[in-house]
Amino acid sequence: MKAEKVRDLEERELKAQLNEMDEQLFRLRFQMSMGQAAGLKKIRTMRKDRARIHTVLRERELAAAAGEAKQG
Repeated sequence: MKAEKVRDLEERELKAQLNEMDEQLFRLRFQMSMGQAAGLKKIRTMRKDRARIHTVLRERELAAAAGEAKQG
């Protein structure tokens, strides 16, 4: 998922995607531990997508805090 696409989503949608990705990562890791080939590439890309979402959420949080600091 591209960062531009992530930035277009609302906070509620981003948090829902994070929860979904957490569940998928758990399942993939469990399959890997059981010896079933889940594909390391898929795990790697999911981790990077999660990081992008966390980054965008943090950017928004900091922007909101900066806006409050200027007003107050």
